[in-house]
Amino acid sequence: MSQNAASILAGDHHVHSTFSDDATSTLAENVAAAVEHGVARLRLVDHVRQSTTWVPDFLRAVAELDVPDGLTVLTGVEAKILNASGSLDIPPGLSFGDGGIDTVLIADHQFPGTDGPWSPREARERLDQGLDVGYALDLLIGALVGAMESVPSAQLAHCFSILPKIGLSEGDFTDDQLRTWARAAARTGTLLEVNEKWACPGPRALRAAVDAGVTLVASTDSHAAGDIGRYARVNHLLAEAGVE
Repeated sequence: MSQNAASILAGDHHVHSTFSDDATSTLAENVAAAVEHGVARLRLVDHVRQSTTWVPDFLRAVAELDVPDGLTVLTGVEAKILNASGSLDIPPGLSFGDGGIDTVLIADHQFPGTDGPWSPREARERLDQGLDVGYALDLLIGALVGAMESVPSAQLAHCFSILPKIGLSEGDFTDDQLRTWARAAARTGTLLEVNEKWACPGPRALRAAVDAGVTLVASTDSHAAGDIGRYARVNHLLAEAGVE
């Protein structure tokens, strides 16, 4: 299905609330801001770990929101990739669909190492000590593919934001690596967010995703309601990727 920039920019698919410990706006404030900014689709998302217990409270609070006509509210939880096999830091027994969350946002907050998550500093040190760049990027792609395959509904959150933190860039990927990643996203029905906060993925990766048939969504990764639906970097990334 072809997409155009206007339809992509009509949504904000990654918005945090005070259920996350680093956000300042309530769920209701996020909904009000979305309406004010003309957002048509809003995904309310908060950070989870394996130890998180508040997901039922979050879902109940979302269900109780006063959502006006013209706004579709979706839910999600954001979880980091734990290792090279793509294990996710999500609570056990997480439910999806009716009565559960809509999707898991797969986040590269740390580098998915062979023995667990590596901090950006540790990943940089390993590269400095001779870890092959191509092998490291294979680990990242393999982890992303494994994570996408591990849950029934996924969205890639600020994908490849880890790269500049470890001294690499999307330009270090081979075409085959990007094709493998994009085709896995298409095969699993994973959404790919174009992230305003981190300005990623870049045009080359977005083009690979579009060519593979991946559905793109826009996100601000908002931690304050005033940022919801406000795009600048996303507009440029879509234009540079040829999405008009």
